[in-house]
Amino acid sequence: MTGDATTGTEEVLVRIEGRTGRLILNRPGALNALSHPMVLRIEEALTTWREDPDIEAVVISGAGDRGLCAGGDVRAIHEDARTGGTATAAFWRDEYRLNALIARYPKPYVALMDGIVMGGGVGVSAHGTVRIVTERSRVAMPETGIGFVPDVGGTYLLALAPGELGVHLALTGAPVGAADALLCGLADHFVPAERLDRLVTGLAHTSVHDALAAHVGQAPPGQLAAHREWIDHCYAADTVEEILDRLMGSGVPAAKEAAATLTTKSPTALKVTLTSLRRARGLGPLERVLEQEYRVSCAALTSPDLVEGIRAQVIDKDRDPRWSPADLADVTDEDVARYFTPLGADRELRLAAPDPLQEVPW
Repeated sequence: MTGDATTGTEEVLVRIEGRTGRLILNRPGALNALSHPMVLRIEEALTTWREDPDIEAVVISGAGDRGLCAGGDVRAIHEDARTGGTATAAFWRDEYRLNALIARYPKPYVALMDGIVMGGGVGVSAHGTVRIVTERSRVAMPETGIGFVPDVGGTYLLALAPGELGVHLALTGAPVGAADALLCGLADHFVPAERLDRLVTGLAHTSVHDALAAHVGQAPPGQLAAHREWIDHCYAADTVEEILDRLMGSGVPAAKEAAATLTTKSPTALKVTLTSLRRARGLGPLERVLEQEYRVSCAALTSPDLVEGIRAQVIDKDRDPRWSPADLADVTDEDVARYFTPLGADRELRLAAPDPLQEVPW
């Protein structure tokens, strides 16, 4: 069970259970999609518990049985971007600050990544101390399909994945199960879904280490390890166009399927995503990558592809986005560079540098 099913009206349920602080994302009808108030409520709880000696660990889960969180509220983002609003930029600013807070939290932060965990759901889970996946987990950063670019620290996490696995996942938006999430460094432990409730009970009464030891198991086999050869070769290319050529010419059916998937994504988003990942590898800590992602995200708000992508995939659901430009060849280096242009001193996201000596005891 992902989290307590509830009919309450609070979008985030905040509880204390024994030695743990519990956070339950409570929008099951919307796959627990994050709203701005939810981000602020989580931050408030974490800030309070950080100084509470009675809270020894934090556990985050999602209400219902479909998933932890499907991402941000893209309908709200669509309306804001379509009308030239500023609410989404404000939401992202606080969301990315929360991602950094989770990554540097001084107490064990245990994320139950059961079911669907996508976009913003990755941001509130995969930066945690202890990341649990189950046989039902489907973890993805599917942003290129809506004309957007992986954010919430997604480019940081995927840039750290072995070989070129992160580039493959970022460009295609493909979801991965438990074993592949573990392989890519997006999760730490596998626990069968039927044991999650007992794990949560154990965390409330004993140490994280002891609670995990009683419930961690072996994940079912994944798929990515067997595809490393063509993934690492094809996605090491310098450009999206060359990646496509390598995928099509590989002679591997799965590679050709990946190529077909890429042709459905926003050409601009693909090129910006590849550049974001390559740049992320040299930026250092998560905070510097989040600052870059904020620039990219704000630029995307003024791009026609974000509005069009959400329209096609979520609003009208015709699954036929009309990207602009429609072809990779028409996306220039200047078009890509625009996404990385400084926003100006009053608009930039500035995050404090991490303490390299900070450790999380558990």
